[in-house]
Amino acid sequence: DLVSAGTGEMRKRYGFIYVDKDDEGNGSYARSPKRSFAWYKNVITTNGEEV
Repeated sequence: DLVSAGTGEMRKRYGFIYVDKDDEGNGSYARSPKRSFAWYKNVITTNGEEV
């Protein structure tokens, strides 16, 4: 997951992977793909034909 570059806030989530972590650093830090991950993987696989 990309965090807010300016503030490092985890509540502002971007990217294709979810990271189990909050703004205070609590969490398991486990990573799991978001639904958008599968969509983007398909876009790459089909070379953009299925956008």
